Amino acid sequence: MRYRITFAAGLAIGYVLGAKAGRARYEQLTRSARKVADSPVVQEVAGLVGAQVGNAGRTVYDKAVDRMPVTSLRDFLARPTDEEIEFVEWESRSSNGTQPRGGKNAPGAGEEN
Repeated sequence: MRYRITFAAGLAIGYVLGAKAGRARYEQLTRSARKVADSPVVQEVAGLVGAQVGNAGRTVYDKAVDRMPVTSLRDFLARPTDEEIEFVEWESRSSNGTQPRGGKNAPGAGEEN
C-alpha cells in the first residue's frame, strides 16, 4: 500500500509540474530531442549499434542451435528420453546374450516404488 501512495504522489507532483511548464516547454524539449536524433553522428552510432545487436542476436541464435539442434516441436518430442535409450541399450545387450533378461541390471531393477 505504501508503494501505491508513493506512486500516486509522484504522479500528482509530475502532473502539476508538467502543467506549470506548459506547452512552450514541451515544444522546446521536442525540438531539442529531434535535433539530437537527426544529428549525423547519432545516426551513425545508432546504425553501428543496430548492426552489432543484429550480429549478436545471430551469434546467440547460432550457438543455441548448435547446443540444441531442434528444428521443430515434432523433432523435439520424437527424441527418446534417457530412460528409453537405457532400455533400448539394455534390450540389445540382453538379446546378444551378454546379459540375462530380468537380471539385476535391468532398467529400473534397483529402483523402489
